[in-house]
Amino acid sequence: MSTTADDLREEVRRRYAESANAVTSGEANSGCGSGSCCGETDGAGADFGEALYDAEQRGGLPNTAVLASLGCGNPTAVAELREGDTVLDLGSGGGIDVILSAKRVGPTGLAYGLDMTDEMLALAQRNAAEAGIPNAIFLKGVIESVPLPAESVDVVISNCVINLSVDKPAVLLEIGRVLRPGGRIGISDVVAEDRLGTSDRAERGSFVGCIAGALSQSEYVQGLEAAGFEDVSVTFTHEVADGMHGAIVKATKPAAAETQRRELPLVQKAGCC
Repeated sequence: MSTTADDLREEVRRRYAESANAVTSGEANSGCGSGSCCGETDGAGADFGEALYDAEQRGGLPNTAVLASLGCGNPTAVAELREGDTVLDLGSGGGIDVILSAKRVGPTGLAYGLDMTDEMLALAQRNAAEAGIPNAIFLKGVIESVPLPAESVDVVISNCVINLSVDKPAVLLEIGRVLRPGGRIGISDVVAEDRLGTSDRAERGSFVGCIAGALSQSEYVQGLEAAGFEDVSVTFTHEVADGMHGAIVKATKPAAAETQRRELPLVQKAGCC
């Protein structure tokens, strides 16, 4: 039986709900032990989750925010966040990157977190309250259809989530829609080497494990350029499986008022792994 996009999205939602429940109940010793992306890779503790944040960052956060960290990078370390910025985190999970962003942009800025999982949203809201962060706002929704107005944010970040999308062209267009002219992205994601086709990626891990659905380096670059971005770069940081890497993705929306939107021929939609 073939796997549909709805099936994949529900599997992602279920696995992340389980992760949130494990952290909330005290059953998880680390986010990577809860059946998330980082549970599928050998040596995952060094490649995913809380290990990618330095001690100073972790020390100022609620423990449950640290334990719920399931990403493959630290987008707040690469995104150029400025005081007064409005930031959007796609797939905000337990809220670690939203909380850190809210601290960076200060009281005159805002940090939005978008997630489709009720359990993660509830955990993130508790974590922000415990951290005393008033400028963190959590929204329910999917990253393919962001519930924010056009040109309403300065920076979009995301941490190992776009690879889980069932419609990556829609995600890239939504990022462009919500960013103000001159806005920028700082994304951590799992990215494949160009030598790996879709079947090669599927052999290395599942879709919900952040591997099978990952874009290749050239697909990411071409997809962002086709969505109208400039100064696009995809830089590998560490290998998480053979030919699969944690990567930093950066780009800028042109300052011109209107961004040309073209078809995205090389960016894959979800299919069976």
